[in-house]
Amino acid sequence: MPELPEVQAHAERLDKEFSGAVLERFTAISFTALKTFQPDPTEAVGQHVVYVGRRGKHLLLDLGTATFVVHLMQGGRLKPDEKQSAKPKGGVARWRFDDGRALLLTEQGTERKAGVWVVAGDPEGQPPLDHLGPEVDQVDVARLLPLLHANPMRLHGFLRDQRLVAGLGRRLANEICHRARLSPFASTAKLDDIDAATLVEAIGACLNESLAFERGRPDMSSSADRPGCVHGRSGEACPVCGDVIRCVEYTRYRVDYCATCQTSGKVLADNTTSKFLK
Repeated sequence: MPELPEVQAHAERLDKEFSGAVLERFTAISFTALKTFQPDPTEAVGQHVVYVGRRGKHLLLDLGTATFVVHLMQGGRLKPDEKQSAKPKGGVARWRFDDGRALLLTEQGTERKAGVWVVAGDPEGQPPLDHLGPEVDQVDVARLLPLLHANPMRLHGFLRDQRLVAGLGRRLANEICHRARLSPFASTAKLDDIDAATLVEAIGACLNESLAFERGRPDMSSSADRPGCVHGRSGEACPVCGDVIRCVEYTRYRVDYCATCQTSGKVLADNTTSKFLK
C-alpha cells in the first residue's frame, strides 16, 4: 500500500498539474466508489481545484465547497486520464475538468477497497480522517514516548496503526525498526526515551530517503521498486551486517528483520505468536 512518501510526492505532482482546474463532472464508475452520500459531488462542479494534498495515506482534492478524500488502498492509483474511455479497466471514479483533462481513479485486483469520500467543511473532523493520529513526520520524542507507553503493543503494530501515528505501512515499519536497531516485536511499554529518540531519527531518515526517491520519479512507484534494507528481502544479506534477512509470516503480510541488527541474534519464531525460538 502506498505510504506517506509515495502519497506525498504524488500529491505534489497532481497539485502542480491540476491546481486551478475547474471541475466539469465527477463520475462514480464503480458502484463501490463513493463512500459518502452527502454532500452530492455535483455541488463541486464549477469549482476550481484549490490544491491537492495529503493526510496520512489519503489524497485530498480541495475544491473549496467540497473536498474529495481518496484512499488508494493496496492497488489504487489516481492518474491523468488521457483516453477517457467509457469503461476503463479497473475504473473507480473520474474527475473531468473544463479544459478537457481528467483524473482517473483505478484499482487493479479483486479487493475493490479504494474509494472516495466527499466532505463539506473541514475534512479533519469527519470520516475517514477523523480517526487519524498525528502525522508521523511531525512527532518528536516528547510526543512519541507518551504514545508508546499509553498504547502497549508490539512496535511494528504501533507504527502501522493510523489511529496512533498516521502515514506508515508495513514497508516503512520494517525499515524503521531495522534502522533503529529495534525488534519489530519489542513492547512499546518497555521502550525508554533513548529508544524513542532513536525511533524519531529512524523515522525521519527512512521518510526522507523514500520521499527523495519518489520525488525523482514521474509517477508513483511500485512496491518492488521502493528503496530499503529489509522489506521484501527475506533470504538476502543484510546490507548493514551481512546476516541473512529473516521474516515472520502472517496470512496477509510478513514482518522482515535482521536478527543480528535487531534482536541480538535471536531468531523470531515464524508463527502468529511470534515468540523467540529457544
